[in-house]
Amino acid sequence: MFGESIKRKEDPRLLRGEGSYVDDIDMPGALHAAFLRSPAARARITSIDTTVAAAMPGVVKIYTADDLGDLDMDLPLLIPHPSMRPKTQRPLARDDVFYVGQAIAMVVATDRYLAEDAAGAIDFELDNLAVELGLDAALAPDAPVVHEDLGDNLAADLVMNEGDPDGAFERADHIVEIEVTVDRSTAAPMECRAIAARFDRLTGDLLVYDTTQAPISIRGGLASILDLDEDRVRVIAPDVGGGFGQKVMQFYPDELLVPLAAIELDRPVKFTEDRTENFISSNHERTQIHRIKLAAMNDGEVIGLVDSLVHDTGAFIPYGIAVAQVAASVIGGPYRIPNIGTHLKCVYTPTVPVSPYRGAGRPHACFALERAMDQLALDLGLDRWEIRRRNLIAADEFPYHREGLIFATGTPVIMDSGEYHESLDKLEEAIDVAGFEAKRAEAMAEGKYLGLGLGFYVEVTGVGPYEGGQIRVHPITGKVYVNTGLTGQGQGHETVYAQIVSDVLSCSVDDVIVTEGDTGVFDWGVATFASRAAVVSGSAIHKSAKLVREQIIEAAANMLESSAEDIVLEDGKAFVNGVPDRPVGFAAIATASNPLRYSFSESSQVATQFAPASQHDGPPLAEGAHPGLEATDYFSPEQDTWASGVHAAIVEIDPVTLDINIDRYVLVHDCGRMINPAIVEGQISGGVASGMGGAFYERINYDDDGNLTNASFMEFLMPYATEVPHMEMHHLETPSPLNPLGMKGVGEAGTIPVAQVIASAIDDALSHLGTSPILHVPTSPSMIHEKLVEAGHLVEE
Repeated sequence: MFGESIKRKEDPRLLRGEGSYVDDIDMPGALHAAFLRSPAARARITSIDTTVAAAMPGVVKIYTADDLGDLDMDLPLLIPHPSMRPKTQRPLARDDVFYVGQAIAMVVATDRYLAEDAAGAIDFELDNLAVELGLDAALAPDAPVVHEDLGDNLAADLVMNEGDPDGAFERADHIVEIEVTVDRSTAAPMECRAIAARFDRLTGDLLVYDTTQAPISIRGGLASILDLDEDRVRVIAPDVGGGFGQKVMQFYPDELLVPLAAIELDRPVKFTEDRTENFISSNHERTQIHRIKLAAMNDGEVIGLVDSLVHDTGAFIPYGIAVAQVAASVIGGPYRIPNIGTHLKCVYTPTVPVSPYRGAGRPHACFALERAMDQLALDLGLDRWEIRRRNLIAADEFPYHREGLIFATGTPVIMDSGEYHESLDKLEEAIDVAGFEAKRAEAMAEGKYLGLGLGFYVEVTGVGPYEGGQIRVHPITGKVYVNTGLTGQGQGHETVYAQIVSDVLSCSVDDVIVTEGDTGVFDWGVATFASRAAVVSGSAIHKSAKLVREQIIEAAANMLESSAEDIVLEDGKAFVNGVPDRPVGFAAIATASNPLRYSFSESSQVATQFAPASQHDGPPLAEGAHPGLEATDYFSPEQDTWASGVHAAIVEIDPVTLDINIDRYVLVHDCGRMINPAIVEGQISGGVASGMGGAFYERINYDDDGNLTNASFMEFLMPYATEVPHMEMHHLETPSPLNPLGMKGVGEAGTIPVAQVIASAIDDALSHLGTSPILHVPTSPSMIHEKLVEAGHLVEE
């Protein structure tokens, strides 16, 4: 089954509307929470009066910071780093607010409507303070500061160097220097965040349903912060309607306050964000400014790179410098650049905090590097494809080390494998570069501008520290149960994990049942992020399945009175090689593997003391053995895997309306060995769709006072299906040597190069007009209009 494009096991249930999301969870007698949120970006709280609101019908309790006791604390800093001056928010604001949308109070009432009404009735006063949202301006000595005790807005400052960047620039024949900007955006998952909690006072058990990407981490945090025994806390992430990184953040204030209320009030409590709340209080991502320089020789060889990047972390930095550090550490891309210097600064602004969103710094780095490569080709009069070909890392140069650059996992950049030249050659042929100029001439004759763009990228995937997998064969049904600590948000885990197990155990995919995202079932692991699920959790499941295979063969050999070497597994059964008409099923083998004193059914008789299969020279259960067919194992990667790819597009620009149409979008992708090519293509398609949002549409807009001005789908633009082009996909499979199945991740790959590809194509389409390059995304027809005006081809009205 490995490598087969079988249909996704999870789809029929979801397509029939049988998915179960947090808001679907029925908790009889549940109370509902609503939040009072700050209408100001930066202000002092001068008063809060809940008297009127607390007396309203249905209100059970109102929480402010004064009601939280020990929970009135700074929330956890998830990824500490020595370069940081970290600040994290409190569950409810005390004394000050730091961004529009920050929670000030929580109302718990008998229904959501009453809770919302009461939240609106809370009387409070704010004393507004000065704000500065521009990144460079926020770093100025006289800028208004977000956190007064820090004295300025610098959240982190990190320098990393590989080789001798200064020496490279001294001996370079040519230097390219550009500045690029990638704007702030948000994940906007279909399902907003939600949480529901129930506390059993008799047993002391806390049950939490959460739309999180990290249920095991949430459980650990809840136990620690609420001072509960960890085995008394169960966190379940049921079906989750998209995450994209926004839901790996922990803890959002509601993730602590809702369980707290459930414990204190001895009633179930639920909270589901509305869309506006998702815009103004769930983490954002993206804004970075890169000032990048390339040092090159006249033949196009790039010998040095220096990148100074400024990253907007929002009002707090709970996820550390991860997004900025990812961008800084992958800035060399797929190229053999021996000398690299990076300097990143994270800046506090009075806006929604920032954490990873699909791509997490990789799209920013790709856009900066590839824009610079295009400019270098233009400056030197070289073909854009050729200048990349001359600088790509060759297949025989792997593993390729950049040990002076440290990735966000704390490990040095060591790229494991790749076929970058083959990818570029394959794409060049697929999109017919040789025939493009003739097509451009035809389009020009019809009054259209045609352009060809490309972008190469690398994607760090399969990051640690570890994941686990448990395999168990059910003794009644013979079905294989797979448990892991990760949780899915639409990636197809249920299918790909079943394919891995099916191959190892030689059973039907339909007989493999996968459970994930429930700490009551499996409670060791990390989270779903950074394109790591298949590589890390999949490898752990593969290892566990191999252990169970050995157990099946050993038990079947005993039952069939044969040697283990002669046992064949096929279709959920075992038989002696050459005797397929005398099979024994997995159910019977699992039953026989559990020595019984008492028979409870006809099938269980094979495990009782006088059955032939129970005859042993030693004890019924051998030393070190365990009953049943079951194994748990873990996989901890020694370093990260590096996927890669290259995309190209042909765009057509209408010279009158400046509408941009994508005629063709072609890509070559390499994620190592593919478990399920159809799911890989689905992941890439979703990634490209997300990338189109970043290239054209998705921009969070703040006014000068820190108010988010497009906090709804009426104003925040997203691509429809009609705006996402048909993709022609080609695959390479360069196995990774770092895991048993040779896999690399794929979840974020499609997103990474899209903005560069579109910008490159637009520049090429307008090249005859002498317009300046696209260096700021998202782009739009209005931006193209500005460039044509700037170049003297249009008159500003």
